[in-house]
Amino acid sequence: MTQGWSKSDWRAKPRIQMPDYPDAAALAAVEAQLAKYPPLVFAGEVRRLKRQLGAAARGEAFLLQGGDCAESFGEFSADNIRDTFRLLLQMAVVLTFGAKVPVVKVGRIAGQFAKPRSAPTEKVGDVELPSYKGDIINGFEFTPEARTPDPARMLQAYTQAAASLNLLRAFSTGGFADIHRVHAWTLGFAEGDKAERYRALTDRISDALAFMEAAGVTGQTAPELSSVEFYTSHEALLLEYEEALCRVDSTTGLPVAGTGHMIWIGDRTRQPDGAHVEFCRGVQNPIGLKCGPSIDTDDLKRLMATLNPENEPGRLTLVARFGAGNAGDHLPRLINTVREEGAEVLWVCDPMHGNTVKSPSGFKTRPFDAVLREVREFFAVHKAEGTIPGGVHFEMTGQDVTECTGGVRAVTDEDLSDRYHTACDPRLNASQSLELAFLVAEELSDRRTALAAQTG
Repeated sequence: MTQGWSKSDWRAKPRIQMPDYPDAAALAAVEAQLAKYPPLVFAGEVRRLKRQLGAAARGEAFLLQGGDCAESFGEFSADNIRDTFRLLLQMAVVLTFGAKVPVVKVGRIAGQFAKPRSAPTEKVGDVELPSYKGDIINGFEFTPEARTPDPARMLQAYTQAAASLNLLRAFSTGGFADIHRVHAWTLGFAEGDKAERYRALTDRISDALAFMEAAGVTGQTAPELSSVEFYTSHEALLLEYEEALCRVDSTTGLPVAGTGHMIWIGDRTRQPDGAHVEFCRGVQNPIGLKCGPSIDTDDLKRLMATLNPENEPGRLTLVARFGAGNAGDHLPRLINTVREEGAEVLWVCDPMHGNTVKSPSGFKTRPFDAVLREVREFFAVHKAEGTIPGGVHFEMTGQDVTECTGGVRAVTDEDLSDRYHTACDPRLNASQSLELAFLVAEELSDRRTALAAQTG
């Protein structure tokens, strides 16, 4: 995979969605400084995640990937990290019970600082400025100073990512993630009148935990009940940052992206001959590939061959993002392409990016019903094709925001202005995310029952 590859080869390839820094000397100085810093993640962790994603592709695990649309310098706090981590743990417990397999927990965190945009510039009145592309590149404020790409922002992103990972590792192993504590948080959600349909599932989880405790299986006797493995991921958009933190694994001698355990290539940057594919093909991390309606089968074949030439399980995750009502038109042809090539891939559903609409009040939002519909269509297509739906990928937050409409707490268009905090795309709030986990758990349970009937 890495023969004839170096981490700077992407610079000779066509690049899109990346900033043009006005001060080349300042950029070079930041890159040199980052190159001296320790990596944020380590090769052994990366290899372990790859094995677990391989298990998910076989139906022996399930991937839950979620977190912020774009991490913010201004919103950075220990409380926000804690709340999103706690929510992911709650969702994972529900999904584990539904699927009866381990849930691989991957956050969009500690690196999700850059975002591709639909247009390179933004116009307000008669003033036109570069689009905001995430805090690692430029500022959200609509001023020439803020919108000018500043390489020093990479140093702040690294510091925030390192602090986030330090806290996440402490939460993962210090007792905060104990399954009894996590389930106790979830019980409060199901106590509401509108969430009554989920109460039966929470009661069954409570009974299972009570039985285990009575049998002597506790956090003390089974440490895996009081700690979790948690991984980080982000879109590898800003390649100067990725290259500067790329390291050679001392165990294998192979390059690893040191910015996150899993990195992905966006739907806008997946050109087979482009810079982003060139960089990602050489690192050993699990790679995600966003697949929207515009991807054609020839490109998919080339991308699979380029990104996973050894057909390694767990290496390549295909993230389907078509929009509600469209999965049936596009997903079967991609599944057939993968089948024809004999490719090892993990299929994951991203029901967020194809379901963004502009509300009557002018806010960009995502209807909860559309998100749920795409998830159900994803499962239905895989059932029809006899393939494995291996995971879900959500933009979400543990904060009580009002950015997506619907859910049991019925966020309306009129509510959007109350707590609309995202700098880019709308996120599911804690209640909506947990409700979605219950609904996905139902799909997983139905799938497990159907498979049991077939083999029984």
